Amino acid sequence: MKKIYLLLLLEAISGIVFAQSTIKIKVQDKNSKQVLSGTTVEIVNLNNKTSYSDENGNAELKELNAGDWIIKLSLLGYKNQTDTIVLGNNQTVSKIVYLEESQALSYTDVVITGTKRQEGNSMGNLSTLDFKLRPHLTTQDMLRLVPGLFIAQHAGGGKAEQLLMRGFDVDHGTDAAIFVDNMPVNMVSHAHGQGYADLHFVIPETVEKINFTKGPYDAKTGDFNTAGAVRFQTKNYLSKNLVKFEAGAFNTYRGVAMINLLDNADTSNRKRSAYVAGEYFYTNGYFQNPQDFSKVNLFGKYNAEINKSTNISFTLSAFSSKWNASGEIPTRAVTNGLISRFGTLDPSQGGNTSRYNANLNFTKKLDNGGKVQGNMYYVNYNFNLYSNFTYFKTDTVNGDEINQYENRNLFGYNGSYSKETDLGLFSLKSTVGTGVRDDQIGNIGLAHVRNRIFLNDIQKGEIHEINFNAYLDENLYISPKFSINLGLRFDQFHFAYRSKLTDTANTVNSKDQGIFSPKANIYYNASKNIQFYVSAGSGFHSNDARVATQAPGTTLPRATGADLGTNLKIGNRLVMNSAVWILDLQSEYTWDGDLGTFDINPNGKTRRFGLDLSARLQILKWLFADGDLNIAKPRFVNLPEGQNYVPIAPPVTSIAGLNIRTKSGITASLRYRYLSARPLTNDNSIRATGYFIMDAVLGYTNKNFSIGFSAENLLNSFWEEAQYATETRLKGESMPHTDVCFTPGTPFNIRGNMSLFF
Repeated sequence: MKKIYLLLLLEAISGIVFAQSTIKIKVQDKNSKQVLSGTTVEIVNLNNKTSYSDENGNAELKELNAGDWIIKLSLLGYKNQTDTIVLGNNQTVSKIVYLEESQALSYTDVVITGTKRQEGNSMGNLSTLDFKLRPHLTTQDMLRLVPGLFIAQHAGGGKAEQLLMRGFDVDHGTDAAIFVDNMPVNMVSHAHGQGYADLHFVIPETVEKINFTKGPYDAKTGDFNTAGAVRFQTKNYLSKNLVKFEAGAFNTYRGVAMINLLDNADTSNRKRSAYVAGEYFYTNGYFQNPQDFSKVNLFGKYNAEINKSTNISFTLSAFSSKWNASGEIPTRAVTNGLISRFGTLDPSQGGNTSRYNANLNFTKKLDNGGKVQGNMYYVNYNFNLYSNFTYFKTDTVNGDEINQYENRNLFGYNGSYSKETDLGLFSLKSTVGTGVRDDQIGNIGLAHVRNRIFLNDIQKGEIHEINFNAYLDENLYISPKFSINLGLRFDQFHFAYRSKLTDTANTVNSKDQGIFSPKANIYYNASKNIQFYVSAGSGFHSNDARVATQAPGTTLPRATGADLGTNLKIGNRLVMNSAVWILDLQSEYTWDGDLGTFDINPNGKTRRFGLDLSARLQILKWLFADGDLNIAKPRFVNLPEGQNYVPIAPPVTSIAGLNIRTKSGITASLRYRYLSARPLTNDNSIRATGYFIMDAVLGYTNKNFSIGFSAENLLNSFWEEAQYATETRLKGESMPHTDVCFTPGTPFNIRGNMSLFF
């Protein structure tokens, strides 16, 4: 027996000693010569030897013996390709492989992975499939690609959407971290709401892909990563120039142009690309008070391969919008016949906003096999919002209209160094990252106004907030079937606030606080098509600087959670994800930007249980089905049963649909959205009504043009997009009343579009 063990040990050692050859693959698109990330690269004649191309298209297969190796490359939307590579002893062979885009989409190419080598792998299959198949004509549509994420607009088209996800009323982003090309979208200590995430500056046609994670389990993501995180990546290259025009009901118009700036005739050695994009949008909306919503977007991107080891991309963008809003109207005003459901009690609501971005991303591969990545960004942001939530509750003469405003400069940097190390029978990928974010808000306030005319200040000041962070992320690949990811993140905050109303001596109130966030993920592939994973860890969302510096209590409420899930591929046509999860949040309470106050409530701790189910089915070569069901039970921990409901938090959401994609260029989609009834008060005595909405899209595309139509609310249902229990007083009422205040959802409408490619 000892001799057998000795022989096995010698065999293992000899494998380690002699299996030192490496295959390096760079994956590119056959026509554009642009790099392709996320490509599965596997050795056919050696079980469980797989790699994935990174953001620069590079993949490596290490510890190979000399011999002839057959490699297979697969990527959704591209034709599979095989190649044979001959390796000698201690040899490294590098090769560029070109993949040809395919008009047909086959679920056969979906690979269930068991490690974190592939970005967002546990949910990556779903995001890739959905992005390729489902319509995403607006940035709102792109957010809906995240299973279980619902949005609601309740103050005109220019205001950031309210988000609902995993049993959270995320408000406008308090518990969901959102990024575009690694640049944060969420605004800390915002005039209206903490974590305010306005995506209207993104032109949908410029987006290449979307990745998302659920729960606080990713070490590289810090503030606002409690319910989850969403990352958008814009295109590096345009295969063709584009001019697009849309028109629809309610005087809705939209124009888009995307133009290459560099000569793309010679694709044999393309190492640079640059393009610009522009968008103009206008609509009157479906309200009786014309919304007069207009926005302008300009975007430019330059991408270059400096040398074989260094890549950079640089983007500049500008966004501006203005709008009128009808606001949230009390139900009794409609039932009493005072106004219609599309009417308004204060037509002076609305606002304007602008955002200007500069963002530099770079990656460099080092001689030792390590990789350095980073991005630097600058944002200039301006915001001006007029709202009236309570009408004449406080001021029975002038009304309660408020103006929330801010002017901000934001500077930031994120960087990381990663390296994979061979540990004999195992391998370890280590990543060390650091970053800083500096928000300088020179003018932020809340004022009482009437018809947008200033009456008096409620809050007025300036904020300086800095976040330093660092993290360590370790991925131990024990076998092709089993891997462990451990992460530890530290965030340090400096909050400073000076009130221009009360601090006559220019006193600056400040506070410093830090938080550690441990993370753990375990992946196990029972077979090539069955993956199990367990995730656990903590995250946080920061509170407003005005809370941090003026009130005792928790400045960085911690979220602690766990997921137990599985990814399945059944046959060649069905891909599924399921997860049961739990998430505890230390405090639900934040700064109330509408009142200019904070609420330190000892009963603010919550617990959420939930179940997520997602399925993607290829019924025929051209017919696809998808469905998501998300169930959650959110409750306050320290309140008695029956008095512990979390207001607005959705218990059940579901999205599903059929999608058609043919080789001839015909595309179509028929989809529904379902949001269940939900409590609006702690005792569940006032409830929001649920809704079931159906939408449809039909289009045709060839190499020269595309034409399409989209229809919202096919059943022309009466539905409420946003609902709140609010104490209001209407003009002439003797006392305030608590009522359901709502924003009506869009009625049936159709929009057409046409695009030209050249």
